[in-house]
Amino acid sequence: MNIAIAGAGLVGRVVALNLLRTNPDITITFFDKDSKEGVSAAGFTAAGMLAPYAELETAESVIFDLGHRSIELWPSLLKEIGLFDGYQKKGTVITAHPQDMGELEHFIGMLQRKVDAEGKIETLDSEKIQALESDLYTHQKGFYIPDEGLIDAQRFMAFSVNYFDRYENVSFREYTPVERIEAGKVYTKEGEEAFDWVFDTRGLGAKEYFEDLRGVRGEVLWVEANDIDISRPTRLMHPRYKLYIVPRGNGCEGIDLEYCKDCKLSQTTGYKRYIIGATEIESEDFSPISVRSSMELLSALYTVHPNFGEARVVNSETNCRPAFKNNLPRIENEAGLTRINGLYRHGYLLAPAIVEKALKEGLFQMSNGVMSNEEPTIEEMLV
Repeated sequence: MNIAIAGAGLVGRVVALNLLRTNPDITITFFDKDSKEGVSAAGFTAAGMLAPYAELETAESVIFDLGHRSIELWPSLLKEIGLFDGYQKKGTVITAHPQDMGELEHFIGMLQRKVDAEGKIETLDSEKIQALESDLYTHQKGFYIPDEGLIDAQRFMAFSVNYFDRYENVSFREYTPVERIEAGKVYTKEGEEAFDWVFDTRGLGAKEYFEDLRGVRGEVLWVEANDIDISRPTRLMHPRYKLYIVPRGNGCEGIDLEYCKDCKLSQTTGYKRYIIGATEIESEDFSPISVRSSMELLSALYTVHPNFGEARVVNSETNCRPAFKNNLPRIENEAGLTRINGLYRHGYLLAPAIVEKALKEGLFQMSNGVMSNEEPTIEEMLV
């Protein structure tokens, strides 16, 4: 079978991994407007948090359910590409400044009302916080959600492209924007090409088809702080943003990408790096991080631990998340074509489960040219 995947970002790669596990001899052609390294994709900018509980504040329950399924699926996907240390499930700490403690209490109360949180959310006093994360000693109260974790997003993107390069039947059409997609057809400036099945995973690149697709700007900072040791994602309640501190260990050490030659991240062994983010701005502006956002992120970071005042800002990234009006993902299937889009700020949380669902509804259910779809849609799952 000859497959085209338009968009070589996070979702497109997860699609390809699933297809190759099902049939290693399948032929896959990636089309992307940029290089196969994927460094311009939202999936490369992301912190890779797997936080289904924390996202329930503003997300529908279907995000929670799909997120838990993705957490089950990620380990085998990472093992497939040889990224054995790219998955961490040590839980999430959620805390707040004293002036925002009321907002934190409201947030936890909302979580407990939305899901059966018995035993899933642990209240932390100062002593328990220090037992989990000794460098959060300035905080008097917080909460711990053990069933959450993270994916090393940058290394996933790098390891996956190296994995695909080992397959003679997988090719990349780099710097080849897709102008239009139809069932079994991909249109570029070079003309029309035919395939047995096409997957449209272009994110914002698919706006020519999805008229209600929009971009939501997000900005993150990378800091290096060797004298601070925070081992698990830490969320800080903030009036405007969902702020988090995500440990990245030794950063991107060992990644061999062209992009890395000009990256400001140190490759010195033993240094500790953290991703700080993320802003959420209704804009499709890809320009560098603003002064205002930098000040808000860094001010919040400094209050978490005073030694962050001496941390070094080694990188900043800006990208735009593809989202629909309801901020829910969308799957569209017809014979010869699957479209997946709108994962919003939940890319790594949702990608494996959404791809699994899309394949079950589409390609894997196709028999004798007739679509057999007994799976509920995302909207039906909300009922």
